[in-house]
Amino acid sequence: MSQKQLVSVIDAKRDLPGTVAGILDRHGVDEVIAEKPDACYIKVNAVDFKPHVFTSLAVTGEVIDYCKRAGARRVFLMENSTQGNVTRLVFEVAGFTRLCEEKGIEPLFLDEGREAKVHLPHMDYDVHMSRHVKRIIDDRDKVTYINVPKLKTHSMSVMTVGIKNQYGLVAHRDRSIDHNFRLHKKLADVYSVIQPDFTLVDGTVVTIYGHYPPVALHKMSLVPLNIIVGGRDTVAVDTVCARILGYKVAEVKHLAEARDMGLGCADMRSIEVEGESLDRFTEKYPYELYDAFPHDVEVIRGAERNCLEGCDANTLALLQVLYLDFEGKGGFTIMMGKGFDRKRIDRIKGRVLVAGPCAYDEVGERLIGRLGRKNVLFTRECNDLASTTGALTKLMKVSPLKMVPINPLKSLKLLAEAKLRGSKARIPSLIP
Repeated sequence: MSQKQLVSVIDAKRDLPGTVAGILDRHGVDEVIAEKPDACYIKVNAVDFKPHVFTSLAVTGEVIDYCKRAGARRVFLMENSTQGNVTRLVFEVAGFTRLCEEKGIEPLFLDEGREAKVHLPHMDYDVHMSRHVKRIIDDRDKVTYINVPKLKTHSMSVMTVGIKNQYGLVAHRDRSIDHNFRLHKKLADVYSVIQPDFTLVDGTVVTIYGHYPPVALHKMSLVPLNIIVGGRDTVAVDTVCARILGYKVAEVKHLAEARDMGLGCADMRSIEVEGESLDRFTEKYPYELYDAFPHDVEVIRGAERNCLEGCDANTLALLQVLYLDFEGKGGFTIMMGKGFDRKRIDRIKGRVLVAGPCAYDEVGERLIGRLGRKNVLFTRECNDLASTTGALTKLMKVSPLKMVPINPLKSLKLLAEAKLRGSKARIPSLIP
């Protein structure tokens, strides 16, 4: 009988440092580092600086300390933030830059510097990743890689934990490719080419109703579970996390894809869970966006296809944030997908956002011809978040700089420094 995969689920409320170190010791991470001490790369979830969307600084700090104690010669903290943002700015606002300085380690902004091509075997095409990521792939027997995601539901992928966290390794220009109904396979394929030595999940405060909730909705979207989850097999860790959130593997499509690719254990019967009993977790936490949107924005979805993973969920998530947190204005229409009623299209008045290539190819030119180019804004790629941010901030009369909670001059300085260092991040125009 084959040995079960071990996943630890430990209550961290009373002793976070002891919990983190205990889990890492229990799974022999100190021995992994001793065998591969040249460098230790820690990948956090820092898609943005909005509160409760990034990995806890306290958890991250404990992982850094552990790696240094275990003998890692160099420790790096790495991330490539979401489209529409710059990692250097996210690290500064969220506190990761200060944490790296305090711990004496080097931050790696994966949107900056040289890139390399990495082939995704199941998708059968190349994507660009930072040369630092390529080094991890090429030198897996020499360097240690620890994945430290935050436990969150996700409006496009049900949840974002170990496997999904690695999508940050892909360059912005390659993220929109297949960011549609094929996203789940792509997420699993990225995991197939680079797998962590260990995945430690920050479940201290779990985010629900999508991965990017407005501050105005924090009361219902934050759940203090006070747990840390960890294991050597990321697929097994994600399977346990899905169970904690109330989902089966079949409901988390990228996890099912990873299972079907033979990348790890996704069968609870073959996973040994130590620590907290899973019977403690009885709720099914919602991943769909909370229903709070501007009443004067009409959303028209195509009847033939409209991908939640593509043009739908992120567009509406940003619409919600701008509306609730920044007093964004409404009074316009959003179109997404394909298969529209022409009569309904011809009744549209005022300003329109045509989201994604399907909608643009079907009705974009028709709307421009009737309403005028200045009244029709559009994106031409699946989930082009940078362009969507630019369009919605313009339509809703919100300055992108207002969304950054630091002095605008400091923001501009950090953006300029990132650009000088070769950042390839896709960001919107700063003047909506």
